[in-house]
Amino acid sequence: MAGSDEHGEIWDAFRDLVNMTPSALEKWLATPESRAAGQHKDGGESTGHASGRTIVEILRKKKADLSDADYAHMRKVVGYVRRHLAQRPSGEVRDTRWRHSLMNWGHDPLHDG
Repeated sequence: MAGSDEHGEIWDAFRDLVNMTPSALEKWLATPESRAAGQHKDGGESTGHASGRTIVEILRKKKADLSDADYAHMRKVVGYVRRHLAQRPSGEVRDTRWRHSLMNWGHDPLHDG
């Protein structure tokens, strides 16, 4: 992966978009709503749910301990969250699959922080 400038940009965007704490994300991932959201391959875990588990690991690491694979996943998260936010449905989103999917990726659109 590219040098520290690119890593810095990815880090900043990731920290701006991922607004759930590791413990809040873990708690969310344990819910039936979390497991139901997203696309499931062969009836297994959704891509977003698996991503959420990886995000928890990344959030618990020190920045200096992040690997190129971590930065690659962080870039994927940033891209997904940005694309998904642009598709916000009209009306109340509290109990929508749209919000649940975003939360699997570490972003709660109803979080004020």
